[in-house]
Amino acid sequence: MLGIVLALSVSTAAFAADPAKIGQTEKGPALTDAKGMTLYTFDKDAGGKSACNGPCAVNWPPLSAPQGAKGSGSYSVVTRDDGSLQWAYKNNPLYGWVKDKKPGEVTGDGVNGVWHIATP
Repeated sequence: MLGIVLALSVSTAAFAADPAKIGQTEKGPALTDAKGMTLYTFDKDAGGKSACNGPCAVNWPPLSAPQGAKGSGSYSVVTRDDGSLQWAYKNNPLYGWVKDKKPGEVTGDGVNGVWHIATP
């Protein structure tokens, strides 16, 4: 019986869903969170590390990863300055934008010339 439970646990982990989905925006396909909200990347992030902390992270909430999360495929997990975990796509940390109010909005694209829609 233990072998069956263990096998089911392993197979469930192997088929875990990606942390982001692909949604449609007026600017084309974009990565979205579970609620369909557009995700963004930040030009100042480098080497798989987030440069958006403090007040920046209030306006651009990181796509949080749970403790113990493991990346797979194009997704990885980065550790933020505060020790929390954040999902990244192709080594680029992912963020939401507080001014997007409904799925498909892309009001954060191009903000200050450094924020961009995360595209698949």
